This record gives sequence, structure tokens and C-alpha cells, in this order.
Amino acid sequence: MLEKCKDAQERWGGVHQLIDKWLSDRQKLIVLYCNLSATKPLSDEEPLGVMVQRFCEVLIDYCSAGHFEIYEQLKNEALEYNDGGTELAEKLLPRLEEMTGQFVDFNDTYDRHCTLDQLAKLPDDLSEIGELLEERFQIEDKLIEKLHTTHREEQPVEG
Repeated sequence: MLEKCKDAQERWGGVHQLIDKWLSDRQKLIVLYCNLSATKPLSDEEPLGVMVQRFCEVLIDYCSAGHFEIYEQLKNEALEYNDGGTELAEKLLPRLEEMTGQFVDFNDTYDRHCTLDQLAKLPDDLSEIGELLEERFQIEDKLIEKLHTTHREEQPVEG
């Protein structure tokens, strides 16, 4: 997952400051996810609750930036160029919204005080979150590729 993130940064890095920051935030999210997934619940390292809260915060911030900044910008760019990108966005954005709902549910379960029963489910829930993140990153990469990267050298279609 981290390697794919680095590939995305190399392909789209420097294209636009907002996307650059978002991809950097994606990398932070992946690192937090990996660290959390590898943590032993009773280790002497950073407390599990603190790690879960930090992961939840970064996860929600990342999703929010996507929905309220990045996707809007990409949709506007697709409208400006009028090259079929809006159809792709309309096809993919509902799935991203669905995933965001699942991330919010995870956040609501684990961000604050959770029971020992909930913590017992954390490894399985993290596994599911990891699969969703990987799918989300693939969809987002498709959107960036179609709605932004292909327009770097072009002028918008007058319409």
C-alpha cells in the first residue's frame, strides 16, 4: 500500500499543491495504519487507545479533504475540459461516499472510549479498513489520472 502511495506521489507530485498535500496525508494515514496493525495491545509502546485515536483523526481528516476539497476541484476541472471525466466522477464518487460512511462508523466505534469487547474486534475491523483504504486509493488514483493528470498540458474546451 505504501509503495503504491509513493508511485502516486511520483506521478502526480508537484502538479497541484492541494493534491500534493493530500497525497502526503495519504502516506501519513498508511503509516499510522501499518503501525496500528502491528501493535501488540499490551506492549510498552505508545498506548493502543492513543494510536487508535490518532489513526481515526487522520482517517476522517483525509476523507474530509477528499470530499470537500479534492473531489470538488477534480469535478470542476472535468466540467471545464468536458472530456468525459464527469461521467467517471459520477460513477466512482458514490462508492467513495459509501466507504466514507464505513470509515465514520469505524471512527464512531474506536475514536473515544471503547469497551474490551470492541477492542477484541479491532484486528478484524482494521483488516477490513485496510481493504477499504486500498480500494479507496485505487479509485482516487483513477480520478486523479482522468480528471487532473490528463489535463496538465491541455487548454480547457470553450463551451
